[in-house]
Amino acid sequence: MNQPARSSLALACLAGLALAAPAIAATPAAGADVTLYRSDSAALYASSGDSNVDDGYAVIREQRPLTLKPGLQDVTLGDLPDHLDAEALALGFPDGNARVVSQRLLLGQGSNAALTGLVGQDITVLGSNGETLAQGTLLRAGDGLLVRGTLGTTLVRQYAAVRAGGGGFPGGSSLRLRIDAARGGHSEAVLSYPTAGLGWRAAYVATLQPGAACSMRFESRASIANRSGRDWRDARLTLIAGAPSFAKTSGPRPVMAMANAKAYATAPLPEQAQMDNYRSYTLPAPVDLPDGSVSQVPLYAARTMGCERTDLYENGGTWLPPQPMLGRDFNGGSGTGGIVGMLKLTAFDSLPAGYLRVLALDRHGVPQFIGEGRIEDTPKGSDATITLGSAFDLRAERERTAFHVDQADRTLDEAFRITLSNAGDSARTVTVREHPNRWREWKLASSSQKPSRQTADTLEFRVNVPASGKAVLDYAVRYSWSADQHPQP
Repeated sequence: MNQPARSSLALACLAGLALAAPAIAATPAAGADVTLYRSDSAALYASSGDSNVDDGYAVIREQRPLTLKPGLQDVTLGDLPDHLDAEALALGFPDGNARVVSQRLLLGQGSNAALTGLVGQDITVLGSNGETLAQGTLLRAGDGLLVRGTLGTTLVRQYAAVRAGGGGFPGGSSLRLRIDAARGGHSEAVLSYPTAGLGWRAAYVATLQPGAACSMRFESRASIANRSGRDWRDARLTLIAGAPSFAKTSGPRPVMAMANAKAYATAPLPEQAQMDNYRSYTLPAPVDLPDGSVSQVPLYAARTMGCERTDLYENGGTWLPPQPMLGRDFNGGSGTGGIVGMLKLTAFDSLPAGYLRVLALDRHGVPQFIGEGRIEDTPKGSDATITLGSAFDLRAERERTAFHVDQADRTLDEAFRITLSNAGDSARTVTVREHPNRWREWKLASSSQKPSRQTADTLEFRVNVPASGKAVLDYAVRYSWSADQHPQP
């Protein structure tokens, strides 16, 4: 060995050196219980980027096999995710044989992240010329590598490479604990912790079916993202639908390959249940969650269900002023606007929040994408509505045809004409939604056709528009107020 190599080593070959190798469970046992909470973080589901993500929220419970000796000892648990809630980490011993005296989380970040996970494993430390500088069990990685071999313990401060044993390089952070064991031997410890980098959300696909009535083939899946910095094998998953409150700003936050089902040739659907104020979906078979993956599993069986299509032209909103608004231009006058396609469905069961992609068959029978929208948490029997996009062949023009204020009579009369045009080769029905919101007291004075719906703040008309033609809707409203209500000029 040359002189620089010798100077890079601090050899401690003292037979009586009191350095005990820590007990190690660098690789957790397969089959962890993973509870995932909903997250809409774009970074979690992105198809690009190779870094870990500090979004999402999951609670992990996994077995860590340990070989303990009686009394106090140091234990290092490796292969933990990168983004943990350090205050919620807990190691328990179901057999009651041991207890945790203290613990310290070492984050899997920086230049020593990979080496920290090798603590307790057999390694070979190599020099720049490929020579072996030390070989044995890694006791510490930080300001040099502390390695215990057959001839003693070696501190290596300068090295070129480290070769791991059969377990390879685990990723993520590590947890160092001081444990007091009543007796020695094998123990199945249970480690639980919350972590970021994991999350799920619902993914729905609706394929509209041919025919006059609105019907669609509806598929529902759970998209499960893992950008945590480590893999899970044969994980038992429970998905939580709902939005719990998270108080810590620094902790994990909840913001496509098909998952590999292990236990069934044709896997049953998740078991749904109420869980406090939320919904839980327990998957029937274990799945693998490789780091840097988005997996999908079915939520409900695919089904054909009814729906409602609407081409909507809407003006104004439901806001009402604190006093009558008499200015001519308050409610808008002339203008040209687009018409948007809407899709409404009634939930056949509780639908967790997610995104609905809608497809329609082209003239060759090929499903084509026509729009996407978000569905919020929707209880069974409730309606969910999404906007598909702007209608290409439909247009609307709106003009005010009358406006008159009578201060003595405390009334305001206003009328509009809406002209709808259809450049398509089939007749269409357009829903015109108007919001008379100058004041809360109003009535429909006249209209060229009867409204299909009327509420305190909304007028709706369903107008048939012929192919390659136009249709006209005229309506007028009268507002009124009392003497103690002060109009806004």
